[in-house]
Amino acid sequence: MIKLQQVTHQFNNASSLAFDDWTIRAQEQWLLLGASGSGKTTLLHIIAGLLKPERGTVSINETPIYALSAKNLDQFRGRNIGVIFQRPHLIKSLTVLENLILAQRLAGFNKDHKRIKQVLDSLNIAEKEGVYPSDLSQGQQQRVSIARAVINRPIILIADEPTSSLDDQHTHIVMDLLKAQSESNKAVLLVATHDKRMKDSFTHRHELT
Repeated sequence: MIKLQQVTHQFNNASSLAFDDWTIRAQEQWLLLGASGSGKTTLLHIIAGLLKPERGTVSINETPIYALSAKNLDQFRGRNIGVIFQRPHLIKSLTVLENLILAQRLAGFNKDHKRIKQVLDSLNIAEKEGVYPSDLSQGQQQRVSIARAVINRPIILIADEPTSSLDDQHTHIVMDLLKAQSESNKAVLLVATHDKRMKDSFTHRHELT
């Protein structure tokens, strides 16, 4: 499913980050742990096709993603990888429905309102499809971010520090949502965090030092 080999990256004159070789199999759920500055976000962006590593290969279903053209990589990512950032990054001038339609179209798919309704129903926000992001609560925005990440039935679902600003109750709610969406879409789940509250939720852990 996902295979990293001899991956390294360096920002400007900073120290080079060297990542261990790592294989993730289909439908596995992994927690990526490490202190701030250990390279968690960098590694997630490399796996998600958002940041080309200085060296090494990243293969998804035996496709070396950084051998693809920029256009083909964008479409590959849109079809196969869903990313949930710390902040929702929704387009404020578009409604929830329009944000999700845009995600479908950027991946090369036609608008599928039935799929959108199914995902919003599963996240208990179906009544918000005509609402703009600024009129949603923080929790509702996060759910829309999850909806956008899973709308195209990706084989990989990635979340970067999704609980960093949440209390215990909402941390458990978000983790339950991510795991449920991963299981319903039969997707790999990869969550990067330094939140120790999440350790017991995952059997697979990969720690950066």
